[in-house]
Amino acid sequence: MALAETENGCNGGDGGGEPDVIAQASVLGGFSESAETRALIASLPEVHGDIVTRESATQRFLVIMNRYQEQPHLLDPHLEWMLNMILDLVRSEKSPPLLVHLGFKFLYIISKVRGYKVFMQLFPHEVANVQPVLDLLSRQDPKDTEIWETRYMLLLWLSMTCLIPFDLSRLDGHLESDGGQAREPIMDRILAIAKSYLTVTDSSRDAASVLVSKFMTRPDVKQKRLGDFLDWSLTTISQANDQSMGDIVVLDGALQSLAQLFKHGKRDDLLQYAPTVLQCLEQKRISESSQATLRKLGVKLIQRLGLTFLKPRLAKWRYQRGNRSLAANLSVSQSTSTVAAVTPDIEMQDQEEDYDIPEEVENVIEQLLVGLKDKETIVRWSAAKGIGRVTGRLPKELADEVVGSVLDCFSFQETDNAWHGGCLALAELGRRGLLLPSRLPDVVPLILKSLTYEEKRGACSVGSNVRDAACYVCWSFARAYEPTELEPFVTQIASALLITAVFDRNVNCRRAASAAFQENVGRQGTFPHGIDIVTAADYFAVGNLNNCYLTISVYIASFPEYTNAMIDHLVAMKINHWDGVIRELATKALHNLTPQAPDYMATTVLPQLLPMAMGIDLHGRHGAILACAEVTHALYKLGTQTDRPVLDFISSECVDALKNIHQTLLDRKQYRGFGGELMRPAMCTLIEKMSVSKMPFKDDPIITGWQWLIDDSLKTLHLMSSGVRDGIKDAAVSALAALCEEYYQTQPGQADSQMQDVLVSQYIAGLKSPEMLTRCGSALALGCLPRFMIHSKLQQILQGLQQARIVSQKDVSFAEARRDAVRALAQVCVKAGVCAHGSPDSVLCSENAAEVYGALLDSMNDYTTDSRGDVGSWVREAAMTSLVDVTMVVVSSAPELLSPDLVKCMMRCLAQQAAEKIDRYRAHAGNVFLRLLHSTEPAVPHIPHRQELLSIFPDETTTSLNWNAPSQAFPYITQLLRLPQYQYHTLLGLTVSVGGITESTVHFSSQSLFSHLKGIQHNSAALGQFGDTLLSIFKDHLRNDRVSVPFLKMLDQLLANSCFEIFTTQENHQFCVDLLALCKEIRKSKDISKLRSCIAVFCGLIQFQGEVRKKVLSQLLMLLCHSFPVIRKTTASQMYEMLLTYDDVIDPEVLDDVMTLLSDTNWESDIATVRTHRNQLCDWLGVPRPQVVAKSPVQ
Repeated sequence: MALAETENGCNGGDGGGEPDVIAQASVLGGFSESAETRALIASLPEVHGDIVTRESATQRFLVIMNRYQEQPHLLDPHLEWMLNMILDLVRSEKSPPLLVHLGFKFLYIISKVRGYKVFMQLFPHEVANVQPVLDLLSRQDPKDTEIWETRYMLLLWLSMTCLIPFDLSRLDGHLESDGGQAREPIMDRILAIAKSYLTVTDSSRDAASVLVSKFMTRPDVKQKRLGDFLDWSLTTISQANDQSMGDIVVLDGALQSLAQLFKHGKRDDLLQYAPTVLQCLEQKRISESSQATLRKLGVKLIQRLGLTFLKPRLAKWRYQRGNRSLAANLSVSQSTSTVAAVTPDIEMQDQEEDYDIPEEVENVIEQLLVGLKDKETIVRWSAAKGIGRVTGRLPKELADEVVGSVLDCFSFQETDNAWHGGCLALAELGRRGLLLPSRLPDVVPLILKSLTYEEKRGACSVGSNVRDAACYVCWSFARAYEPTELEPFVTQIASALLITAVFDRNVNCRRAASAAFQENVGRQGTFPHGIDIVTAADYFAVGNLNNCYLTISVYIASFPEYTNAMIDHLVAMKINHWDGVIRELATKALHNLTPQAPDYMATTVLPQLLPMAMGIDLHGRHGAILACAEVTHALYKLGTQTDRPVLDFISSECVDALKNIHQTLLDRKQYRGFGGELMRPAMCTLIEKMSVSKMPFKDDPIITGWQWLIDDSLKTLHLMSSGVRDGIKDAAVSALAALCEEYYQTQPGQADSQMQDVLVSQYIAGLKSPEMLTRCGSALALGCLPRFMIHSKLQQILQGLQQARIVSQKDVSFAEARRDAVRALAQVCVKAGVCAHGSPDSVLCSENAAEVYGALLDSMNDYTTDSRGDVGSWVREAAMTSLVDVTMVVVSSAPELLSPDLVKCMMRCLAQQAAEKIDRYRAHAGNVFLRLLHSTEPAVPHIPHRQELLSIFPDETTTSLNWNAPSQAFPYITQLLRLPQYQYHTLLGLTVSVGGITESTVHFSSQSLFSHLKGIQHNSAALGQFGDTLLSIFKDHLRNDRVSVPFLKMLDQLLANSCFEIFTTQENHQFCVDLLALCKEIRKSKDISKLRSCIAVFCGLIQFQGEVRKKVLSQLLMLLCHSFPVIRKTTASQMYEMLLTYDDVIDPEVLDDVMTLLSDTNWESDIATVRTHRNQLCDWLGVPRPQVVAKSPVQ
């Protein structure tokens, strides 16, 4: 509802350009694919034979038609030629069955988009069509699931042919056939087909019910067959059991056909049968069925029976709005001469109502009212429409009783289903003019309640459908009543709609309320500041919850008519909401709304909040404490603008109450358990806001209480559930910073020495706690201390933090603590400031800078892992951030502290991180690297190869280069391999990327590395240097699986891609000799993945010439007798592939024998058997047989 109405109304000014474009782009001007559609239909005879072309054509036709789902009327001028083209194919005797079914499939697609009611009218319905359609339908197999569209369309076509104005018996001719057997009359054939298709499981059942409604209402058929058909239907209903699937389908068909029949048939023909049908439905108790569709059809049929019992006349007492023109309502001249609503003459009413109402009608209305409370929306909606239709034919007094019964749905004893059904019924009654203005004083308060209806169920709530339906009621009232009738309620309705549009949790309700408000602004013209608000709170703007609470609400509250209502709603309904996000947003909204009504907030709202802040409801208490904090802070900010202290706004009673909240909660033990997880962060926020607002609590005992709460929260984080720990930690740290700033200064810039000693020593001790989260809290607490608290304690703090970030065997998995220690290290240094010749106890200076940088650079090598994965990455990320923060401060104050070696080490480490495999950390490192490189005010000194780096990374790369994308990052990073100072670290980072397991990272990193090596293929010096760097990395990380395993994978790729081809031309090249020596060490490993990679590398090394080749073969032959069968098998298969690739490795005379032995031997059999074959290979290859030696301990 919201979407449809918004599209018809204004497009809102603040929704942004793009959404408007999207909205307009969906509005089509006409059927632009006419020529393509014509060609597609014409091509069906050619494409129907092949399943691929057939599916392709169908899919393309579907795509074309589906574009017109929202504007199907655009197809109307083209429907006839499309239908005729397809029917020509269908009726042609040359068309094979497959083509006929394809044609009907296309017809179904058109009817689905345009709607069968419009489309079926275009079918030819002359006398000549009856027999062919009937014959074609008779030949169909109702159980063939592939071609149900054919049966569906034929039934609709037959429905149209039933409309011929001749008696069907005239079409029968002589019923005696040539064989002497009697032929069945056409009337009986159609009836039999209709009955048979009413019991099928596919959509043909719906078409069959349409056929029944057209066929049974023919004059000749209703005389002869109507009674029999109704008997059959009622018998079917009576005998069916709604527990079995087969019977449910039968019931569905019978009820659907009866509903259609009573809808389209004449009242005079059906009235005599209506009581019987109603009685059958009552006995069957359809309303108690477990199937929603059956209950819906039951309601549908009952309302049709009710309309049959009542004479088809519109009640003269209806309220009729004289003018529905939008333009007229908005024009000024119209507002002075409003067209009066038509009120009928009383005598006319008396004459009109002077007829008896059958007693069954009461039963019908009662069942419809029960339907309003059904648990399924489709049933409630059908019942609401039924109430509207039936009430429109009742006398005024009876109709008023129905309205009264509908209003009974809005009782707090009723469920949300009843409230929703009631709203739908009221909207329907209002839309039809059956809800007289005299009833509005009763109705409007109920609608206002419905707009904020919410009922908590367990961990969530119900009621969003009720609020949405209430918006629909307001929308329908806007169209139904004259502005003068609604004028007494305008303020209430406008405020309630805006509150729903801005503060409702559900986006559909916000949009529905926005659309209803827009409709009222347009139709009524009496809503205050309507156009301005509609522009700000349009369909797109209310889509974002944060935007609604924090921005739109402030704009709307700037109009005095709405300010207090919005504030009251937040206090009454939202700060105690079950959803914590809504509570927090509501308190921030109150903060933002305070400047609109400061006195109201201070004198009315705050006194309301304080009792709630110490109440028994947990959610209410949480929201109220946060709200007190936000409102107090907002009043303080307002006071600073007018040079008034906060105490000018807040009464002394409120100040005392704010002060006492902590003690009250402590006495009641409400900081414990689940409730404590909400109370602690809320109280920390209150402490922070009280401190920032400079409340006069200095030297008050409450400060000690607050400090206890902060410290206790940081110490007991491990006792909290994991989801709330970060929130409590951040709130406590923020509170501590504000508390110190306000209450622990004896004079500006001078700390209270006693508190300083206590806090600093306490938090440094916390860094050694056995609880990881206590370490985190203590580190962050040290990091947040103001400068005057750090003064004269800096060295002590830095030592504590440096100790906390070291990885020790005992606390290897305390990655979060190390991360927070690294963060705190930078925060402390930045707050303390830099002075090259200052005291190491107060500032960052020449004496302690090297230690700080050493700690940060060391943390960039934290690669610890646990069951969660690479947890060291959190520390590395924090170290990179801290590095840039500290460096920027040092460069601006004392650049001489940065030695060339220090800067070189820093840039190398960042280059390594920028080449690694995890996208997020690579991106972070790359951005930090570029920030340091391009820093100009002031520039970072001593960056190695600065000019070359600037040519690789020009200024525009700071914004254009997406480091997260491997395809963009690696081509840049590999260029650093050309720079000697960066080569080692960049290659070390690339190693884990090229030898990794993420396909995209491996692909782009290896591609970039190979292109670099291709560029230096003919430069033996550069390639030699690259080889030496490669060997250095291997040597340095031989025992480090994090590097050695991906290194072997990378090496395998390099050898397979002939990256060292110029080395292979020399015998016993030193690179190969050194590499082989290192690989021998790996061969002793017991790690399967390492051994497999090692085998691949050995096979690659075979391309090197000289004595080294014999040594490589010797290593491979030893692996053929490895103790692990899987390694023996892998070695054999890899050697087989190696010999296929490098056919010059061994003597051609023995090549076939070697290959056969490698492929045919079962290398997983016992060692003795395998060793015989292996020794045979040794002899053929001219390699000495390995000697079995006594086992030595393997590392």
